[in-house]
Amino acid sequence: MAAGATHWYRDPAARRLILLGYVPWLAGVNLAWETAQAPFYTLWRDASPGYIAFSIVHCTLGDIAIGASALILALLLTRAGALAVWRWGRIAALTALIGTAYTVFSEWMNTIALQNWKYAESMPILRAFGLEIGVAPLLQWLLIPPLALFLGKRWRPRLWFLRK
Repeated sequence: MAAGATHWYRDPAARRLILLGYVPWLAGVNLAWETAQAPFYTLWRDASPGYIAFSIVHCTLGDIAIGASALILALLLTRAGALAVWRWGRIAALTALIGTAYTVFSEWMNTIALQNWKYAESMPILRAFGLEIGVAPLLQWLLIPPLALFLGKRWRPRLWFLRK
C-alpha cells in the first residue's frame, strides 16, 4: 500500500459496505440456504419443528460470524486499501476459500469426530483425502460469500440516519 493510503478499516465506505451491504446479504442468503439444505441432514427427519427452526437460526448466526471473519481475514491478507481500490475478484475468491476451508474442518469435526450431526442419505457426498464432506455446505461457502460481496456492492440500504 502506498504511503498515506487509507486502510480498509479506516475507510467509512468500506465499513458501510461490510456492515450494510455484505453482512445483511450474507445473512439473508445463508438463512435461505440453511433452510433449503436442512433436509440433507438427519435433523430434518428426527427433530421437532421447533428444534429444526432453532438449528437453522443457530447455523445462520454461525454463518454470519464465519463469513464476516473470512472477509476480514481476506482483507488483511490482501492488504486491502480503501474501498475504491479493492481487488474485488481476489478478495471474493479468498473469502470463499477461507470460508470453505473452515467448513471442511467444521463438517469433519461435527460429522466424524464429535458426531454432533449426520448427513441424510440424500446429501451428495464428496470423498477426498479420506474425508467425506457434504456437497451442499461446500457449495454454500464457494458461492455465497462472493455473491454477498457482489450484492452488497450493488444494493445497499439507504438509511436516513446513516447519511452524511
